[in-house]
Amino acid sequence: MDRTSRRESLEAQVASFPAQPGVYLFKDGKGRVLYVGKADVLRDRVRNYFGPSLDVRLVRMVERAERLEYVLTGSISEAFLLEANLIKQHHPRYNIRLKDDKSYPYVKVTLGEPFPRILRTRTLGDKTARYFGPFANAKSVDQSLDLLQKLFPYRTCKLTILADDAGRGRTVPPSALPGGRPCLLYHLKRCTAPCVGNTTASDYRATIDKSVLFLEGRYEALARETRREMQAASDALAFERAAELRDRLQAIERTLDRQEVHAYKGDDFDVLAAAVDEGDAVVQVFRVRDGTVVSRDHFSLEGSEGAAPPDVLSSFMRQHYAIAAAIPPEIVTPVAIPDAESFIAFAQERRSGPVHLLVPQRGKKRHLAELAERNATDALQQERVRWLADRGKTDTALRELADALGLEAAPRRIECYDVSHVQGTNVVSSMVVFEDGRPAKHAYRRFRAKITDRNDDFTNMRDTLRRRFQRSPAEGDGWPLPDLVILDGGKGQLSAGQAALSDAGLLQIPIAALAKEHEELFVPNRGEPIVLPRTSQGLYLVQRIRDEAHRFAVTYHQKVRGKRAIQSVLDDVDGVGPARKRALLRRFGSVRAMREAPVTDLAAVSGVGPALAERIKQAIES
Repeated sequence: MDRTSRRESLEAQVASFPAQPGVYLFKDGKGRVLYVGKADVLRDRVRNYFGPSLDVRLVRMVERAERLEYVLTGSISEAFLLEANLIKQHHPRYNIRLKDDKSYPYVKVTLGEPFPRILRTRTLGDKTARYFGPFANAKSVDQSLDLLQKLFPYRTCKLTILADDAGRGRTVPPSALPGGRPCLLYHLKRCTAPCVGNTTASDYRATIDKSVLFLEGRYEALARETRREMQAASDALAFERAAELRDRLQAIERTLDRQEVHAYKGDDFDVLAAAVDEGDAVVQVFRVRDGTVVSRDHFSLEGSEGAAPPDVLSSFMRQHYAIAAAIPPEIVTPVAIPDAESFIAFAQERRSGPVHLLVPQRGKKRHLAELAERNATDALQQERVRWLADRGKTDTALRELADALGLEAAPRRIECYDVSHVQGTNVVSSMVVFEDGRPAKHAYRRFRAKITDRNDDFTNMRDTLRRRFQRSPAEGDGWPLPDLVILDGGKGQLSAGQAALSDAGLLQIPIAALAKEHEELFVPNRGEPIVLPRTSQGLYLVQRIRDEAHRFAVTYHQKVRGKRAIQSVLDDVDGVGPARKRALLRRFGSVRAMREAPVTDLAAVSGVGPALAERIKQAIES
């Protein structure tokens, strides 16, 4: 289909779009998603892509597109959330998108528990918990939590702790607490040990409430409250407690001094600014809470070729606030963003309250917006130095690998395979993918052996590759063909791999096997192995890819083996159903612990009894 016919076809599809809110997708001839967008009126929004005023990046996208699809949503807020999820899922070529958007950490406070925990997490979903974030850097989150635990000791363990009639904590079941003693954190004064009843639920919750104030950045309020408690302790002649509160107050004040303080009259708002250069982009985020800049983060974005800072800001805000734990009542930017009305409607629905976008022209907020711009520019320059250094090493490695293997060009997509098992049992294999020398984790795949478990790596490798290359890229759900296949093994694995490629009619795909002993590369039709220099970037890259495939296979094998071990022992015992199996594992934790425990302990588990305990013991020991 020529360009004119394709454009006419797309315009005809747009004519049938409804005048309702939703998400639209541009796709190429192979069904790959090129661009995802949202609209409060689908038909009117998508028509704009065929008008005269369009930037170069989107003109190229429209030229490549062959299909248009849409998904209706109930509101513009739902459209924002769906757009963010689809961008994360498909990584469209022409969307400006967050780099590593699956890895941003949050702080989670498990308020639904009688004795809550505070921890770093990367997933949302617990409706009883309070979340803070996302943050760009996991290390900075850990440092903040380390300080927080020194100020307001809290537990991080996974024990189930309930309050007794007097309100004191108790571990359920008691046997879950090793030795019946608190852990090292208690002796380091990082936890108040509710597991052994050292504190009541009300006192512990008061500490958690102060921790939440700290996470919210309400340092002034915390300092006032701590100062009041210190004075009260001093008046009551509780000098040890007063000294403890004095140290806490000094730590809070030091934290306050490290922030850039401005007189914002106790306002809560975010300040965002973007810097763009040659397709790379960074957005700087200042979080101002209670009139104080409490945190600074910068986020890297990709896919911003030809985009201006307002477009980058708009795309970032849609994705960032779709996954943010909270939205402030005001968002400050140095420039106006496109489609601001839709964003405000989305933000207000998510916040359940008013949200204002402000572009300050003068005053302290203007100063802060300019400061965010300077920080964004500086962060982009630092990131570009790091990216260019990494790209330089990666390009060198790919060129060295191509020269050594006699490839026509540097391999853009490399797939590596490994097989893992123990004496032919629980056989699994892994496929890891590196694109442009970097891990493409969304493309990793695991395979569970469909042939009978056998101690034959060559047969298992051939079967894995056969199943992988059944996924023809011509099919809608197919996987792209690699530019190079690497197998973890020697000549035997290479022969198995060649046989699988021959079965699939894909002998044109370059293939090599990396032997572990001497780090030698075996290739078809060559008797002697290829030995890359010990200090070459090409060898480092091949080793990294091989080690990643091995790690991915081994972790999956351990998971499968662990499940089968539990199933083979407990599921085959007459009278042990899912409920009793859960009760046994809660009590003992593992099959090994059940084997070492006396029959009387097994019989004491709810629902088991002496007769069933004897059968379980015999099954485990046999």
